[in-house]
Amino acid sequence: MANTVKETPVRVTPVTQTDDNETLQNLEVFYEKNKKAISTALTVLIVVIGGFLAYKFLYMGPREEKAAAKAFYAQQYFAQDSLEKALQGDGQHAGFLKVIKEFGGTKTGNLSHYYAGVCFLKQGDTKKAIKHLEEFDGHGTMVGSAAEGLLGNAYMETGNVNKGIEHYKNATENEKDVVQTPLYLFNLAAAYEQAKKPEDAKKAYLRIRDEFPTSMQARDIDRYLAKLGEVE
Repeated sequence: MANTVKETPVRVTPVTQTDDNETLQNLEVFYEKNKKAISTALTVLIVVIGGFLAYKFLYMGPREEKAAAKAFYAQQYFAQDSLEKALQGDGQHAGFLKVIKEFGGTKTGNLSHYYAGVCFLKQGDTKKAIKHLEEFDGHGTMVGSAAEGLLGNAYMETGNVNKGIEHYKNATENEKDVVQTPLYLFNLAAAYEQAKKPEDAKKAYLRIRDEFPTSMQARDIDRYLAKLGEVE
């Protein structure tokens, strides 16, 4: 005998035109009550967006171009190792210090801090080198690791070993850089030894041996490891 199931009809309440009218009326009432606040918010949003676009394309765009043009000759002097002209200019063309002063906030102005830091470091003015290298934002640039490594060198010259270690560690984060990373790992290991931290020094030397076996720093690495008691 077949079982029969009595279906219970489902009651559906239709959406009527009255409901739609009521919703529209509620929206109208809400808008009328909050019209001033809504208009103010929209105006602020338009001003913010418009201001950002104007700043990016009408202000920063031309400034970036001017900054790059200004820094051109300073970069040429830097390449020629004419450090003073690279920093101060030649009387006709601006040096990095003037580019920084006039075009702060631009990419070229930021990069000029790096160039200035290198120039001062080569001239032996460690204090000014640190100042400019610290102000340089290396994120997203090709010289970010180099700047960190140079800061490590500068702080080591001042006798601040802890700051030297901090920046050497930052300079060794890029595992794909087979030139700078082993170089600064070696400097990091030496800094750890100076700080009387042989185990940390050993780890840095081991990274050179294991991760960068073809680097210049890896050639005599076993000798440095043996000094710290690491013998295969």
